[in-house]
Amino acid sequence: MAKHKGSRRHGRLLAAGLGVTALAAAASVWTAQADTAGVRQPKARVSAPDVRPVAADIAHASDRGPRGVNITIDDGPDPAWTPQVLQLLKDSGVKATFCMVGTQAQAYPDLVKAVVADGHRLCNHTVSHDTTMDTKSEAYQSQQILDAERMIIKASGGVRSQYYRAPGGAFTPYSRQLAASRGMRPLGWNVDTKDFEHPGVDAMVATVKREITNGPTVLFHDAGGDRSETVTALREILPWLKQQGYSFGFPVR
Repeated sequence: MAKHKGSRRHGRLLAAGLGVTALAAAASVWTAQADTAGVRQPKARVSAPDVRPVAADIAHASDRGPRGVNITIDDGPDPAWTPQVLQLLKDSGVKATFCMVGTQAQAYPDLVKAVVADGHRLCNHTVSHDTTMDTKSEAYQSQQILDAERMIIKASGGVRSQYYRAPGGAFTPYSRQLAASRGMRPLGWNVDTKDFEHPGVDAMVATVKREITNGPTVLFHDAGGDRSETVTALREILPWLKQQGYSFGFPVR
């Protein structure tokens, strides 16, 4: 998958408080099973008995079937743009999946709770959105995923992320297995609107119309800069998708 080039700025925002890892903080151990490629088994701490492992392959499909669409929103929450996206989704009767950066969730817990209250799903997008984490150690990958998990759970009031999206698609076999062992299905995308590059509303709408037949999972952003184009594009895209006979769902787990 293509990297989120414009989102790399998050990769430089390594939070000062990353010293605490959930690996050492939790109460019991879940050992994820190795995949068929013989990946070394990651060991993750389970903090509650409701954590159940899911498939470790990268999901793209929709739970609404072949005419389903998954709207995914990355890098927030953001105090300027997330409320606007939420209102637009509410007005359109559409549910989405919000892939949240841990430090953003920690900074804006009320927005995390608002996302949950509106019936959307949460996705772990790591602590600091480091798009090079596929080149880093397993200990670093664990820290990024598990600390973000802890931050999002706390910010949401106890709601767990159902998915894990690697920044820029920087998945590794280890990170996929680790996330899956924590009940977070690795999540890809099929249509990249490239809204982080500010291509213009018309270009974003045209991209969705042209590429939606490639698969159902569409990528937008609600943070990382001015997202006015994203809001306007969503306002055009959502009714068009409905007119084409698509329904809105969530990625498969």
